[in-house]
Amino acid sequence: MALIKKIRKRDGTTVYFDKNKISTAIFKAAQSVGGTDRKLADKLAAKVLAVLEKEAREKNIAVPGVEHVQDTVEKVLIESGHAKTAKSYILYRQEHKIIREDDLRLSFNASKVLEKRYLRKDENGTPAESPIALFRRVAANIASADSAYRGDARSTEKEFYYLMTSFEFLPNSPTLMNAGRELQQLAACFVLPVHDSLESIFDTIKQTCIIQKSGGGTGFSFSSIRPKNSVVRSTFGVASGPVSFMKVFDAATEAVKQGGTRRGANMGILRVDHPDILEFITCKENGTDLQNFNISVAMTDEFMKAAEGESDYDLINPQTKQPAGSLNAREVFDLVAEMAWRTGDPGIIFIDRLNADNPTPSLGAIESTNPCGEQPLLAFESCNLGSVNLSKAVRDGKIDWLKLERVVRSAVHFLDNVIDMSKYPLPEIDRMVRANRKIGLGVMGFADMLLQLGLPYNSEEAARVGGQVMEFINAESKKASRTLAEKRGSFSNFGKSTWPAKGFKAFRNATTTTIAPTGTISIIANCSSGIEPLFAISFMREVMEGTQLLEVNPWFEKIAIQQGFYSEELMKKMAEKGTVHDLPEVPKEIQKLFVTAHDITPEWHVRMQAAFQKHVDNAVSKTVNFANHAKVSDVANAYWLAYRLGCKGITIYRDGSKEKQVLYVGHKKKEPVPQPGANAVPIEYSGGCKTCEA
Repeated sequence: MALIKKIRKRDGTTVYFDKNKISTAIFKAAQSVGGTDRKLADKLAAKVLAVLEKEAREKNIAVPGVEHVQDTVEKVLIESGHAKTAKSYILYRQEHKIIREDDLRLSFNASKVLEKRYLRKDENGTPAESPIALFRRVAANIASADSAYRGDARSTEKEFYYLMTSFEFLPNSPTLMNAGRELQQLAACFVLPVHDSLESIFDTIKQTCIIQKSGGGTGFSFSSIRPKNSVVRSTFGVASGPVSFMKVFDAATEAVKQGGTRRGANMGILRVDHPDILEFITCKENGTDLQNFNISVAMTDEFMKAAEGESDYDLINPQTKQPAGSLNAREVFDLVAEMAWRTGDPGIIFIDRLNADNPTPSLGAIESTNPCGEQPLLAFESCNLGSVNLSKAVRDGKIDWLKLERVVRSAVHFLDNVIDMSKYPLPEIDRMVRANRKIGLGVMGFADMLLQLGLPYNSEEAARVGGQVMEFINAESKKASRTLAEKRGSFSNFGKSTWPAKGFKAFRNATTTTIAPTGTISIIANCSSGIEPLFAISFMREVMEGTQLLEVNPWFEKIAIQQGFYSEELMKKMAEKGTVHDLPEVPKEIQKLFVTAHDITPEWHVRMQAAFQKHVDNAVSKTVNFANHAKVSDVANAYWLAYRLGCKGITIYRDGSKEKQVLYVGHKKKEPVPQPGANAVPIEYSGGCKTCEA
């Protein structure tokens, strides 16, 4: 006797279960990819029913939901070796889901990411809102800030809703997750002070846990902590040094795990003149310590000059401010390059450059950044970020400057409202944020923009366009901030800032621009990540446990079909190879246009970063990629180039140098590096940093 008699529809009603509908759906999916065997569809439908009835017996699921039934169909198709039919079935589901969701036109990956990480859920973990409802929730909440300034909140809500659902702009993840909900913590980036006392250190650890629980990432400078083996006068013991306390912070982050929505992330920074700098540079050498930390060495201009001259420089005891030995600057510089070559850490920040652009130097020096390095902040400062989707700013092969202007001005309004609507986790942060009102407007979809303009990423024209676009966004964001200041007033510390000396009479936000790694918001917007190049033209994506589907860059797929060289075999060949270069089936001009991160020399990565940095208030998060066979000297050369071109920092990654790597390009598994399969990435992978999923 059949156990499954009814299924639950999406609106909560139940209808009689009909196995023939499953068989018909499978057959239609098979037909769309050349299948003709109706009996095979019947057999697969029977397998689906068997799985559902087993669940009915073992888990007491007598009335499964329609989404669960469809998930089971996908799983059975994949496990039975019918990947093409599964992909067609998934796309069919997605097309009908689009119709149900007011034509939002989410990609399959966007739907999965939203469901997993962003949508409000009930007590059973089941999504309790649709993507449309999410964007309505966020738009209404952020627009309501206008009421305090006698603005038209209703009109603004419509503006913000369109801004997000057109995917012309998206705010950072905490805003999408928390706006209009109980938590209401909307910022992504925080920096906390670490002073040289046990009480202060553990106060900061407590504050870190509170912030990370709310979905924020944290940055610290450990430069004020006394060096290892210093005498502790109160106990006559010896100090353990900065690295030992970083491990305590790391353990706290591991314990919190941010409620499962965002993995805890930290930035640890140490000045290059700290006596423990060598221990710090090598602290992640074993590949297991400090897994919740990115680390960066804060290099001074004085140090860089000493490194150029291969001379010694002084180490300074942070307690006494007196010299505590010396090291050869070039040897230290080369050690940083070697460790980054081996493990990806540490990165570099040029600390004097960060402070040269500090808009409020009278309030203190900048000592640290957020976890990805793009947001230099004072102690207890926070910054909310958002990104303009440049792939939406091209029309008929040209940049649509009028559209870009509209989006930037609306985005600045949105981000300024976020400051008013956010509930900050600590009173000290609340005071600092509202006094300086820093926002960080950046971009995503830049690689897509270049493809639409017909420009290879590694070209002079592409770098020129990058600089031109960012100069425009920076200028328009300043105009928008001035306009807001005229209506709402300048940020409280405006008179103490550097802006009046630059001729500004009013300014709403101490900073307006930042280039962040866009992570999962670029998946939602279905565009390339940040200012990164494409990481692969074709690869396998893991859409559920054990399920991999071929994914092809949509711009490449469109051109390949138009020019008649598209084939499933070619796409699979590209996924294995990791590049379209030297594939005879692909025309030379297309090979030249569709360059990936590893087709591009490190010099071009740095040059593009520098082109954007020139027109950004804060900093630029970008990974400079190296092939596995790159040399340590290649890394050192990239560091020197970044310094000479005016970058504020640099992060490099050599392919295969970390155990956890999301995307493997152009080679099979190499022990002992684990991977989910050649060129296979998780559903959250956005095409950014290859060692993190978001």
